Amino acid sequence: MTKTSRTAGKSIYIALLRGINLGGHKTVKMDQLRKGFEELGFEDVKTYIQSGNVVFRAPMQISENLAKRIEEKVIHQFGFSVPVVVKTAEEIGEVITSNPLVKLKGIDPAKLHVTFLSSAPEKSALKILNAMATAPDRFRCSGEAVYLYCPNGYHGTKLTNNVLEKMLKVGATTRNWKTVKQLYEMSLG
Repeated sequence: MTKTSRTAGKSIYIALLRGINLGGHKTVKMDQLRKGFEELGFEDVKTYIQSGNVVFRAPMQISENLAKRIEEKVIHQFGFSVPVVVKTAEEIGEVITSNPLVKLKGIDPAKLHVTFLSSAPEKSALKILNAMATAPDRFRCSGEAVYLYCPNGYHGTKLTNNVLEKMLKVGATTRNWKTVKQLYEMSLG
């Protein structure tokens, strides 16, 4: 079977696992994580750094279904629960090209982050978020992404995953701009 016929009808996805390998908690070795993804039938599985970023190929399906399968696999394989957000490579590419903060004057790309949401939040929740005082941090929400600029670093922001999840009532996980761009590059081949 040729690679073309083997990959026909399949899409490239990026799984973003939240909260693994932080401070010695929820430790996951990347080789074991890759093996778990392969056991789910995913192909061309690649990981990036130790924070739960996985690029893989799978039959076209709804990202939420993939996230649930991965969450169940992590519980079974590692013994703890981990929230997972799955995006297509195309969605990640769109997040990169649509970042409204990257073009603003005085923005240091090293201080940019993207919080990926499991689904688009309700407009009423966005109104509450938009009213929140966040200075010196800046943010813009678009669809299933919250673009963050944290001049004092992400660890000092009020716009943490927990805060965004509570306000927007959707799952959230954040990656720095360099990681987002690297994951997209990995998805291209």
